[in-house]
Amino acid sequence: MRQIVVRTLRQAGYDWDITEAADGAEAFAIARAEQPDLVLSDWNMPNMTGIELLRALRAAGDDVPFGFVTSEGSDEMREQADVAGALFLVAKPFTAESFREVIEPVLA
Repeated sequence: MRQIVVRTLRQAGYDWDITEAADGAEAFAIARAEQPDLVLSDWNMPNMTGIELLRALRAAGDDVPFGFVTSEGSDEMREQADVAGALFLVAKPFTAESFREVIEPVLA
């Protein structure tokens, strides 16, 4: 799935240096160490879910822009993401255009 996200970001015109994490705990460590410009996270991950990752980053005082890419997009999930501080939630199937629609406002 990470490869599909990276490929779709490239198709959307984002030629960024992208660092991948195998799970939420690794993503937390990387985000704290590298201070990325944006975090894109799945909701369901081992060791720490995406929402737990976002909450842990915010609890640590990290305000990195954060968005979800997930197979689920229920109203409840969207509300939890919003309350926790996520800027967007993109539900699968996603396209290059759906990424541009949510990322461009973050970059502006």
